[in-house]
Amino acid sequence: MTQPTPVRRVRVHRPRLLDLFCCQGGAAKGYADAGFDVTGVDIAPQPRYPYRFVQADAIAFVLAHGAEFDFIHASPPCQHDTACQRIQGNAHPDLIAPARTALEVAGRPWVLENVGGALPKLHSPVMLCGQMFGLANYRHRFFEPGGGFTPAQPAHPVHLVPQAKMGRPVPPGWYGQFVGNFSGVGLARRVLGVPWMNRDGIRECVPPAYTQWIGRAALTQLAPAVLGVAA
Repeated sequence: MTQPTPVRRVRVHRPRLLDLFCCQGGAAKGYADAGFDVTGVDIAPQPRYPYRFVQADAIAFVLAHGAEFDFIHASPPCQHDTACQRIQGNAHPDLIAPARTALEVAGRPWVLENVGGALPKLHSPVMLCGQMFGLANYRHRFFEPGGGFTPAQPAHPVHLVPQAKMGRPVPPGWYGQFVGNFSGVGLARRVLGVPWMNRDGIRECVPPAYTQWIGRAALTQLAPAVLGVAA
């Protein structure tokens, strides 16, 4: 009589990712797809966030708990460096330098993400564009690496598809900008890969394809002695 063979289940360790200023979780989705166990932190409630969430001040949280994670992503609010906010005369805090200081104190590998308007304040950032990942969108975002993480800059395809003006409907065959009070939430969800988001989340989100690429680069580049040993 054949005896059943016992099956030994091995628990696979997923490195821990801290997602600061997380909003509705576009960046988080990419890191989860790359293989990270994600925890998001934001000062405002984020009921649409699809992973573990802590409501707290992001900078205070990383100073207290950043060393407990294997990799840290930070997306300080971009409104301070967004053209449409300057045009409207709106004032927003500039948290890039305080966030960078807190990340350095945490002592873990990290990226600091923001928009093109913040480029003069970012140190040797990598630029990612939707065309690099086959998305029907441009949406340039800049990622400053630190803590020993040094990703290479991918090639940037030439922009050949016309782009609708900010806030305007997207004609067939064109790309949308999906910022401000844009129309076409359903289209934006499909194009950017964020089906759970509303308009507020979409207009500020990092497409998951971007952070999936960053997450995979981190897992490949950073040795086990650096990644996967957080307390």
